[in-house]
Amino acid sequence: MAARIQGTSDGGAGQRDLALVAVTVVGLSRLVEPPLVWLVAALLLGAVVLGALQVLADELAPAEAESGVPIEALILPAVAAVACVGAIRLIPFGLWLAPALALTWLLVRRALALEARINRATSGLTADDQTAALVMILLISFIGFSGVAAMVPGALIGPPDPRGTLPETNLLVLAIGDGIIAGLLGFRAVALRVPRLSDALWSAGTYMAAIAIGAAALRAMEIPRLVGPALLTLAVYLWDALTGTTPARRRELRWLWQFGLLAALGVVVTAWNLMLRS
Repeated sequence: MAARIQGTSDGGAGQRDLALVAVTVVGLSRLVEPPLVWLVAALLLGAVVLGALQVLADELAPAEAESGVPIEALILPAVAAVACVGAIRLIPFGLWLAPALALTWLLVRRALALEARINRATSGLTADDQTAALVMILLISFIGFSGVAAMVPGALIGPPDPRGTLPETNLLVLAIGDGIIAGLLGFRAVALRVPRLSDALWSAGTYMAAIAIGAAALRAMEIPRLVGPALLTLAVYLWDALTGTTPARRRELRWLWQFGLLAALGVVVTAWNLMLRS
């Protein structure tokens, strides 16, 4: 990407320290109820962006530091931390919070490590880096969509409220929250293969619109619990596969078969859940 942010290097906090700060805020956020939890999430997003900028800049060699840190390299750690703010609300108070916070630390730490490795690469991304980035994006997508649903009252369909209706305002918040997460992660995915900032921003907008519409549709169909976030994650993968593949590749029979199989799987899961609820 052409747009890069220049970082200052004065020996700031490392990856583990920044992950620990994120875990601390995530843990404390469990004590906060909506809508205040959204403010905590926004503040944590900004804090991790600034922290990741410092951490990644500190790890650059002197010759590399002149070009600064790409803005897209700050997305995965920040969104991972915010996703955990919501997802931690799915964990009841008790001993289960300890492993949940440990997983939060690991997720943010791995996102930082991945971005640091990509940022230091001088000869382009390897196939392993591209695969690792895609897996991380999908993992954060699922946690993020689950977290947004947990932060919107009534968004998750469950046994206590099997036919609960969601007010229009909450439905709008759910769609916007999922759309923002998809847009940010989509921007990161597209930035790995598109050199122009304007093209990446346009593609990110398509991720945002597609997932926002999908989130509203799935909630309207009353898809239960975490099946909805899982289907949205599948939609992110399919949309990335569709927009990130060349026209020639899309015409290949093998690609069409794989894409169609995954799309059909999503339709079957959705139909099956609708049948169970009828």
